[in-house]
Amino acid sequence: MNQAKLARAISWRAAAAAVVANMVGAGIFTTSGFIARDTGSAWTMLGLWFAGAIVALAGALAYAELGAAIPKAGGEYVYLREVYGPVAAFLSGWTSFFAGFSGAIAAALLAFAGYCATVLPPLGALDTRLIAIAVLWTLTGIHFAGVRLGAKVQNGLTVAVVSAIIALVVSGFILGKGSPANFLSRSQAHGNLAVSLIFVMYAYSGWNAAAYLAGEIVEPERGLPRALAGASACVALLYLALNALFIWAMPVSAMSGVLAVGEKAAGALFGPGAARAVAAIIALAIFSSASAMVMAAPRIYFAMARDSVFPRIFSAGGGAPGPSGAILLQAGWVTLLLLVFGMFERIVIYAGIAITVFSALTVAAVIVLRMRKPDMPRPFRMPAYPWLAIGYVAVSLWMVGYTAAVRPSEVIFGLITVLAGLPIYWLATSGNPRVAHGSLRDGERPFPRADRAR
Repeated sequence: MNQAKLARAISWRAAAAAVVANMVGAGIFTTSGFIARDTGSAWTMLGLWFAGAIVALAGALAYAELGAAIPKAGGEYVYLREVYGPVAAFLSGWTSFFAGFSGAIAAALLAFAGYCATVLPPLGALDTRLIAIAVLWTLTGIHFAGVRLGAKVQNGLTVAVVSAIIALVVSGFILGKGSPANFLSRSQAHGNLAVSLIFVMYAYSGWNAAAYLAGEIVEPERGLPRALAGASACVALLYLALNALFIWAMPVSAMSGVLAVGEKAAGALFGPGAARAVAAIIALAIFSSASAMVMAAPRIYFAMARDSVFPRIFSAGGGAPGPSGAILLQAGWVTLLLLVFGMFERIVIYAGIAITVFSALTVAAVIVLRMRKPDMPRPFRMPAYPWLAIGYVAVSLWMVGYTAAVRPSEVIFGLITVLAGLPIYWLATSGNPRVAHGSLRDGERPFPRADRAR
């Protein structure tokens, strides 16, 4: 197969839609009950969601600076390669393929299948894995067909999800049976702020999605910062509005520890029949989020294959625009995960630790790169430098440290997942010192003699 060529065909609006879709999934509809349980205060709960917005926006601004200066597909892989070298970059991409993105896609599709059974009860008789696989290959077919079709579908899904949530919030405050007294409600706290912030940041994850598409965004120097920062800010407003609606619908004690807090809030506002409507919104949001991940993740593996640290088939084009080889191979791996394991919550938690570390390393790369290459052209510079970057890194390390103290097995397994990539990297680069030391230019072939022979 020929190597795919990534054309700059994605507008900043389409990139922003990918960010929104990656962020708005099941998390916002399922985590607030646990945060209410841990804090016992409506205003503390809202304060944590605001703090999470600041952390996510800080990360988005850091990625915007890096992406505008290095406008190539691959996200963290490209930035880590530039700043820390090829080994750190490879481990980031390795983790994304085998657990991070693939596990998250599998878990999202299983959750979507579960909500489908709630919205359409006859589907409850089917194996959720079969539904998940069918949806996976439908999304794969859409994004395999090309960037333009995939972007149009993603834009439509994102608009539908955001419109549905806005309609829910507006109708809930105007027509719902809520009470302003709930904002002063309190209950016994059964946790701490550290645990609550972990839940919040889980819901905000996905703010970096546009960075993976940087090699295809039109005028990335301007478009990427607009997509990352603008979309993250919009999602933050949406999350604050939704949590205010949950509190408007019921006191903190009523939502404490409730998983399906979105459905319970709808029932309190509009009656029992409204829960199914909210389940449909959640299903649509999860479907949109899965689509955005299917679209964004293959750009990482494409970049790795172009550097010859992943099999060359991941950079194959096959006659379709975009990284079609990586898209198909990702779908194959996710299908295997669905068939063999069935549930991926633990895998996602394990990989989340490693991914948090890699995102912190990437944000820290802004500081390292400014010190190492002060004259490097930077079309966009993150504001409040270096304090926003330092704050993001500090919060990330605090979250990992706290998790290590209370859930050491997850941290150990996450570390094993990362380190398992080292022997694979050494095998992939053995005998090719220019690859191993990161001296190849993007897309340059490491085996010129073999290429001439073909």
